Amino acid sequence: MEMRKIGLIGGMSFESSAVYYRMVNEAVRERLGALHSAEVLLHSVDFQKIVELQKAGRWDEAAGRLSEVARALQSGGADCVLICTNTMHLIADAVAASVDIPLINIIDETALRLKDAGSRRPLLLATRYTMEHGFYAERMRAHGIDVIVPDADGRKLTHEVIFDELCAGKVLDASREALMALIEKAKAEGADAVILGCTEICLILDPANLPLPGFDSTAIHAEAAVDFALLDRKVVRAA
Repeated sequence: MEMRKIGLIGGMSFESSAVYYRMVNEAVRERLGALHSAEVLLHSVDFQKIVELQKAGRWDEAAGRLSEVARALQSGGADCVLICTNTMHLIADAVAASVDIPLINIIDETALRLKDAGSRRPLLLATRYTMEHGFYAERMRAHGIDVIVPDADGRKLTHEVIFDELCAGKVLDASREALMALIEKAKAEGADAVILGCTEICLILDPANLPLPGFDSTAIHAEAAVDFALLDRKVVRAA
């Protein structure tokens, strides 16, 4: 059968990029059977260099770097491109504008799942950049969804778990318990779901075993890529 080629901008971190690669290929094998696997181009960047740009607030330079990667993937034959991290969707529109192929946006895809499930007030667990910059909440609002985030201490905790532990391959029970406590608190305050809004959080939290319905952005994004690759759907865009 005809299959489109998926372009992945990875390495941010490589821990979650490995999850993307596995999920995409498992989904293709499950749908097509036998020994089928996905047509994938993966460009993995040096995450340390991206982190330095993030910390310095040099988002324009980060956008330029990821746009360069996106163009390389397009030149290599990719039919779509995914930025394999929530945080760097802060500059997703700039990257999308740099290529002629669709960019499958993780925020749009997650919003679609939330709407289908009837969730309108989810807790967002993510990096500080994703929780505190306006890009994520604004794009969710375009889909009719109002996200909530932990308080300042909770945001600090979540950010540190992601960068100091998960991105370094460390999965600690104490951190899992702390994140679960944040979810319990949000539930008591009226949250109706929880978004695993960092592509590493699936390494520590199981979306099927949470106090609220869980939406794993990594799995949702990977599945959307496979839908596109197998010609099952068009790219979702914010209203």
